[in-house]
Amino acid sequence: MAKAPILTPQADDFPRWYQDLINKAELADNGPVRGTMVIRPYGYGLWERMQQEMDARIKDAGASNAYFPLFIPQSYLTREAEHVEGFAPELAVVTHGGGKELDEPVVVRPTSETIINEYFSKWVQSYRDLPLLINQWANVVRWEMRPRVFLRTSEFLWQEGHTAHATYEDARDYAARIHRDVYYDFMVNVLGIDVVLGRKTAKERFAGAINTLTLEGMMGDGKALQMGTSHELGQNFAKAFNTSYLSKDGQQEMVWQTSWGVSTRMVGGLIMSHGDDSGLRVPPRLASVQAVVLAIKGDDAVIAKVREIGDQLKAAGIRVQVDDRTDTPFGRRAVDWELKGVPVRIEVGPRDLENGTAMLARRIPGGKAPVRLDELVALLPKVLEEDQATLLAESRERREARTTDVATIEEAAEAAVAGGWARIPWADLGPEGEAKLAEQAVSVRCLVGEDGSVPDADDAPGTIAIVARAY
Repeated sequence: MAKAPILTPQADDFPRWYQDLINKAELADNGPVRGTMVIRPYGYGLWERMQQEMDARIKDAGASNAYFPLFIPQSYLTREAEHVEGFAPELAVVTHGGGKELDEPVVVRPTSETIINEYFSKWVQSYRDLPLLINQWANVVRWEMRPRVFLRTSEFLWQEGHTAHATYEDARDYAARIHRDVYYDFMVNVLGIDVVLGRKTAKERFAGAINTLTLEGMMGDGKALQMGTSHELGQNFAKAFNTSYLSKDGQQEMVWQTSWGVSTRMVGGLIMSHGDDSGLRVPPRLASVQAVVLAIKGDDAVIAKVREIGDQLKAAGIRVQVDDRTDTPFGRRAVDWELKGVPVRIEVGPRDLENGTAMLARRIPGGKAPVRLDELVALLPKVLEEDQATLLAESRERREARTTDVATIEEAAEAAVAGGWARIPWADLGPEGEAKLAEQAVSVRCLVGEDGSVPDADDAPGTIAIVARAY
């Protein structure tokens, strides 16, 4: 009788495979309140690495970290009509505290544009105070009706950037800089996901924004996932909160603003982009554990050697873990590390020691081969970079192979329902066609230029709509 697979095969049931992997790789568990999640240590390690890489890029873009309260007076949200309307169905509202009814209900932070603007209006007095570039790492709550771990949860972790500028052009350029130099650079060069840079349609914009820039990734089943967004807020929140400054000319002017964010949804994107039927595959540049050194048997010499190898690799700058838990069968440990997607396993047993070698197992391309122990330190950085490039190439090849140029709304819907993306001229689709696609659970993920650039406006000449089913 054939042995049952550890994970549901992707081809049989992709959503079940996703949930199986999260459970078996010990990434997360469902929380006690519907829609919440408990992120387990290995899953949180992935998020910590994402934070480290993103935080460095955000600071390079000039923003500084701060923190704002979790509770927001309900009256703040009502000041910007489009904003409150967009978030109303998702709000969690606190009406009692300390055993008493509150004088004013407070909203549990769904996003922080309103409360941050309350303070921007105090901090910004003169053109000398601009640009004001703030980021915070926090949790937010949006009451999710159809939760899925990492992808859509009622509480999730993220960073949210908020900035104020003297001119429209400065705000526009900064939103584009975050979109390109922070998010795109991170997702392509660290996550190894070949995301598409684009502009959201008017229908899909962030509530209260005048423009939303997005990054869309194709998952293993051909659906799209919005990986991050950067918004031009115009002066909508500035007018609502009277966030103004004294210009060089002595005139009182309203600021121009941006906001931008990515979340633990990126962990879900990582899983669905790179995972296979054997588990997760973690890009080496992201991995909290790039290499694991396994002792095959509890031989004293073997244990000593795996610890020595671990020290050597750590000294060479490789994030390494030594697995000398020989009271647990080697096969089980190897499968567990494969499920977790650690890029490289270095397996050492008594026979390997005799030969002066170790068995090098590469998770991303697959396969095993013996390697001389004295070559490991020099070889591993090259192997890890090769495997990083492999994941990005696979992501790009999948997107290109499963994207179809079409001429009609019907063809666009057909391509999306079949598990791919469609490209159709926005002039041939338009808002009416977008509404027709929505009836079939198909959406316009973003607008791009014919050359892959981000168009300046929805109706810019040559604008192409990317159409897909999405998470």
